[in-house]
Amino acid sequence: MQAVKKGDSEVPLYLMTAEDIDGKEQSMKQYAGKVLLITNVASQCGFTDSNYKGLQKLYEKFLSSGFEVLAFPCNQFGNQEPGDSQTIKEFAQKKYGVTFPLFKKVEVNGPHTDPIFRYLNILNSAETEPNAADWNFNKYLVGRDGYPIKHYKSAFNEAELEADIQKALSAPGSKVAATR
Repeated sequence: MQAVKKGDSEVPLYLMTAEDIDGKEQSMKQYAGKVLLITNVASQCGFTDSNYKGLQKLYEKFLSSGFEVLAFPCNQFGNQEPGDSQTIKEFAQKKYGVTFPLFKKVEVNGPHTDPIFRYLNILNSAETEPNAADWNFNKYLVGRDGYPIKHYKSAFNEAELEADIQKALSAPGSKVAATR
């Protein structure tokens, strides 16, 4: 993937597709103009409970304001997401009442990194060090303009996430200023 700079007319995130948890190809273009929180999830992680509960709470709170959570199962870290798509979907929906979009299992770093995470890692790198996911439940806040704003590690900090989401949602115009 080529380096992308803010101001490019076509944001690569919106040109990509991803297979949802049910095996249907989804265009990321459907999320254009929304604030996104993209995360890698795992069912058997110490961060599972706090993150699934917290993500669902944020999703419900901000959905009507133009916010989406996009969750990508990942088994790269400690083999903590070993199930197939149906098992993952049932777990998330039955145990945590998840209603936000779930996608097929992906890799979020390394040589087989999913293109969406490659994009997030490159553009969120501050042009020096990549902020690749280093464990389950790394989260990337993406502004309405399709550009990453902030990378969060595994722990779920509701106050920080809520404040950053509110700031991104209330940013004037279609472009959201990057905060570091």
